Amino acid sequence: MKIVGLETIIFGVEDVASCATFLKDYGLFPVNVTETGGRFEALDGTAVVLAHASDESIPASIGNGCMMRKTVMGVADTATIQAITEELSKDREVRQLADGSIESTDDSGFVIGFQVTTRKELNLAGEISNVPGSPFQRPVNHRAVQLDAGPIRPRTLSHIVYFVPDPVKAEAFYVERLGFRCTDRFEGAGPFLQPAGTLDHHTHFLIGAPPFMQGVEHFTFHFGGPTEVMQNGSQFIEKGYQAFWGPGRHIMGSNWFWYFNSPLACHIEMDADMDLHDQNWSPRAFPMGADNSQAFLMRYRSKWSPGKDTSHNGDYE
Repeated sequence: MKIVGLETIIFGVEDVASCATFLKDYGLFPVNVTETGGRFEALDGTAVVLAHASDESIPASIGNGCMMRKTVMGVADTATIQAITEELSKDREVRQLADGSIESTDDSGFVIGFQVTTRKELNLAGEISNVPGSPFQRPVNHRAVQLDAGPIRPRTLSHIVYFVPDPVKAEAFYVERLGFRCTDRFEGAGPFLQPAGTLDHHTHFLIGAPPFMQGVEHFTFHFGGPTEVMQNGSQFIEKGYQAFWGPGRHIMGSNWFWYFNSPLACHIEMDADMDLHDQNWSPRAFPMGADNSQAFLMRYRSKWSPGKDTSHNGDYE
């Protein structure tokens, strides 16, 4: 099935204003936002959608304090919508919505939607490094750091991570019913999953957890490169938000990461430079643990510059 990836994630929240400010400060662009909610888009139009928790037009909460109400995936064409409808209708309700999308529930109880993707095609250069011996270099007189380039914007919705009570059952649903495949696996935790319509290492990661924890661990958007992650993350902290993990670089997927606490009852990540895999890739399996979760980890500190006073102004946070 030609599932391209995540299109939107819908949250039902009590404090719409605070969540809206948070998403704008993260770098998303507000679209048709009111005091009751609205869209917050990346450069390609993929988005987070906010609604008030009492809004009856969005699916009900799964409980456990989880504010995520629905995950919508984009597909390549209407034929894929029809194929998914036929497959899921074998054993569960599939609702046809007025906008042409469909809505159902996965085997873990999460509401999932599918629509023909409306994401915009981007033609933007990513970060390019000057590396001795490499024929592909940043052009002469082109600056890698451009502080006057304007706000840093996320490019596209990258992936979401679910806590699920039964990761084996959850994986089987996405692989056997929706055509995802496992690209890598944390033993004792769960799989990284890639739909057929993308080469990204994963759009979903499933982590086995007790039922009372069922919900979202984090979600993230892709940025233009590690420099954007570092700059935007630093600015995010300076705006008063709290870092949770990072900055660093993962081993599985190789993406740069920086995680932050959010008012959405989950973490939010900034990421960049994820591995791409096709059918020739053989999945790896590593024991879950810190040594296998990151190639390296740095910690944020206040800005400093060398000078007469070489003391380390600003403690690690």
